[in-house]
Amino acid sequence: MRLPLSIIQSLFVRKLHLLTIGLAIPLLGIVPVSATAQLVCTPNNIPFGHVVVGQTQTFLVTVTNTGQTSVTVSGTTVSNSEFNVSDLSLPLVLLAGQSVDVSISFAPTALGWTGGTIKFSSNASNAALKLELAGAGVSSEAVTASPSTVSFGQVAIGASSTRPIVLTNARTWNVTLSALQTAGSEFSISGATSPLTLGGGKSVTLNVTFVPKSAGTTGGSLFVPGLALAVPLVGTGTTAAAGQLTITPASLNFGSVPDGTTETQSISLSAVGSNVTISSSASSSSQFVLNGASFPQTIPAGQSVSFNVAFTPKSSGTVSGSLSFTSNASTSGTLESLTGIGTANDTATQYSVNLS
Repeated sequence: MRLPLSIIQSLFVRKLHLLTIGLAIPLLGIVPVSATAQLVCTPNNIPFGHVVVGQTQTFLVTVTNTGQTSVTVSGTTVSNSEFNVSDLSLPLVLLAGQSVDVSISFAPTALGWTGGTIKFSSNASNAALKLELAGAGVSSEAVTASPSTVSFGQVAIGASSTRPIVLTNARTWNVTLSALQTAGSEFSISGATSPLTLGGGKSVTLNVTFVPKSAGTTGGSLFVPGLALAVPLVGTGTTAAAGQLTITPASLNFGSVPDGTTETQSISLSAVGSNVTISSSASSSSQFVLNGASFPQTIPAGQSVSFNVAFTPKSSGTVSGSLSFTSNASTSGTLESLTGIGTANDTATQYSVNLS
């Protein structure tokens, strides 16, 4: 059976009309529905790990509009009162490609694991963006981290900044760190390999490095699975050129110092060009000690800080060494040369005798 000619003509016209619309869309630059604004949360989940009841741990997440049109974030909904979202003023308009940093905190009120979600409501194509959360309230931690949160401050794009984290076994028995992980592509870890066993009360120092790839603040974490230890990390990439760290004088000569006594001299560290954050220092010899220093410490551009260096020779002879300073400066491994001579201590106790 053939369809009437009028129906065939009607179907042909309709098909031609749809084809014309399909061709007109790319020609007129109309954005397809699939390319409308999208919201993305980085990271998309946060394992808070173990947090002592009554204390608070905070992580930084970044909400980004990856679409081609602006998005208005109208509200947030938290499913569990032990989690909280802050640093977000609503309603918030995010232009195409724009991001906002949001602080997410966990403050357990009871022992045990708990989970929840934070929903970001908007007019984006994914109108309800969800951030998954999990954490556990504990009475004490098996392994503690010092510092418990690491902030790298401002670091020039392409430069790096390294901070030490000391993990300590708070138990009297051995604890095994089965793995060491970092979240956030701009953070990395060195200084130890896993699995690693810590004896009771023993510690290990890890080095966490931040290398920003773009301008803006980035959040991440150091996580030890099994022990559920999480250390928040945060750093800010900046387009400013990296500063330089200079030391005055360039070297110290303590001269002759009797064995067992101490001679002290001062050094001055200056930031040139941009702010410089010193993350740590190390001495190549136990006979040279840096006094009065606490790190990390940021030196504003154009300013200086002074410290004392003490030389205590343990035996006679010439002693050479150096102090190294790790920072986010372009001269990250700045060195201070040290030298001194230990001399025999001839001071003897004198006695007097009265004869009669």
